[in-house]
Amino acid sequence: MLTSVGNSLLLHCSSLTHNTNLNVQAMSEVTQGKQEGVSRAEFQEVLSDILLGMAAGLKRDPIVILRIDGEDLRDFVSSPRYEPAAAAIFSQAGSEDASSLRQRLLAAVRQLGVDHGMPPAADPWVLENVIEPALQRLSADQLEQPVASKDIFLEQLKKLLGDVVERLQERPVIVAHTENTFDGSGVRSLLANKFELDKLLDSVCKDVPVEHKKKASKECLRAALDKMADAASLPPHGSVTQVDAIVDEALKMANNAHDGKAVDEAEFKKLLTEVLGAVMLRLSGDPVFVSTSTVVHESLSSSSTLLSSPAVPSPPSE
Repeated sequence: MLTSVGNSLLLHCSSLTHNTNLNVQAMSEVTQGKQEGVSRAEFQEVLSDILLGMAAGLKRDPIVILRIDGEDLRDFVSSPRYEPAAAAIFSQAGSEDASSLRQRLLAAVRQLGVDHGMPPAADPWVLENVIEPALQRLSADQLEQPVASKDIFLEQLKKLLGDVVERLQERPVIVAHTENTFDGSGVRSLLANKFELDKLLDSVCKDVPVEHKKKASKECLRAALDKMADAASLPPHGSVTQVDAIVDEALKMANNAHDGKAVDEAEFKKLLTEVLGAVMLRLSGDPVFVSTSTVVHESLSSSSTLLSSPAVPSPPSE
C-alpha cells in the first residue's frame, strides 16, 4: 500500500469549501468545541491556508506511507540482487572483524531499507517485535560466535530475513518514508531567473542589520542564505550534514575572498550569489541523497478522518 500525504491534503484543500461536515469537525477538534469569536468562514480560511502550506511542503518533500508486509523483502531475498548486496555488507566490516554473528546480522539488517522491503530495523518496535524474535530462531551458540566465512554470513542472513518475512506477513508495519536528492537544480533555476533572484535578495537584505551586512561574516551570510534555502531547493541549515558541509565550504571561500573588508549591499548580494553558485557546482557534481523512514505505530484505519479521502457522492439513480 502506498499513500501520498501531500495528495490527500491537496484533495481536502480543494474540497474544503464544499465539505460542511469536514469544516464542522475540524472546527470542533481545533477549538475543542468552543467556537465563540471564530466564524466558520474565518476558520475555513485559516485552515485552508495551513493545509495549503503543508501541502506545498509535502509536494516539495513528499511523505509516502508504505505498508511493509514482507512481500518485497521475500522478492529481494529470492532475487539475483540478494547475494551481491549481502556480500557487499559483509565486506564493509572486513574479514578480520571479530564481532559475533548476532552483531553482524543486526548491522546488516540496519543497512537494508524500504527499497528492499525492510522496515527501519533501528526502530525499537521493529527490533523488539520483528528482528529479535527472528534471531531467536537461529542457533543461539552460533549467534555468539565470530563469523567464520562470508558463505556462513550470507546463509544465516538469508535465514534471518526469511523469518522476518513471516513476521511481517503476520503483522505488517506501516512506515512513513521520505527521500530527496539535492543536486543543485533548484539553485540553478533560481540563479537563471534574474527577476526572482533580485527580488529574493532584496527581501533577504532588508532583514539583515546594516552593520552585519557591512561585515559580511560567515554567520551573517549563512543566516541570509538560510532564508533563501527554500527558493533554492536547499535544506535548512542543520538538517542535512552533507549539504551543510558544502555550504560551509562555499561560505568560507566567500569570506576569505573579501578578507573581512566592509562591503556595501550590492557586494553583499554578490557574495550571496557567488556562494549559491559554488553550492550549485558542488551539488551538480556530487548530489546528496537523503532518505528517512519512520515507523507509524498507529493503524491507518484509525487515522484522523481529517486526512481520509472525502466521500464522493454517488450519481443519482435513473
